Amino acid sequence: MRCSNRASVYAKAPVTSRRGRLLLVRGVLTLVAMAVLAMPARAQGISGFGGELRGQFEASAEKLVALAEAMPAESYSWQPMEGVYTVAAAYMHVARYNYMYPDMYLGVDAPAGVDYASLEERVTTKGEAVRVLASSMDHVRGILDAMSGADLAKPTELYGREVENWAVLLQLLTHMNEHLGQAIAYARMNQVVPPWSR
Repeated sequence: MRCSNRASVYAKAPVTSRRGRLLLVRGVLTLVAMAVLAMPARAQGISGFGGELRGQFEASAEKLVALAEAMPAESYSWQPMEGVYTVAAAYMHVARYNYMYPDMYLGVDAPAGVDYASLEERVTTKGEAVRVLASSMDHVRGILDAMSGADLAKPTELYGREVENWAVLLQLLTHMNEHLGQAIAYARMNQVVPPWSR
């Protein structure tokens, strides 16, 4: 038995006026336009990834150099235990790989006069370590700024794997961040508060 006071689920939608249809179309078009305009922020492709990578690199580079500058000169020979990096060697390890990854995997030579293989053993003083670290960051900045989306997508090899160039730069950033954590731990053990935490 059918209840007479219920509306039928099959009832037709009311016919709207011309003005109502026009407003509906405008509303739908506005929503579509907003979705299309928002899309580049979510799906930028490889060139958008390059910009994001550059931003992430910059944040980490600034922290590493600021922390190296904040460490007292006498702490540069300090190490938490025998057999691990000193403060100076930890920063030079980052600088070494900032030159090594582009050289080995992107075909970008280190600047003339930079012997990155010996940095960890050779550089021991604060002044030189800060200068070398900052210069290595500038080297990577130049590479990132010069690479187009097409360059980022070019094939290369990384640790025996076939990858695209962006993967080498991502590995470089991951390596930097690993040692940023180490540098923060070294700083805290030496009673140094990271500048960005003050």
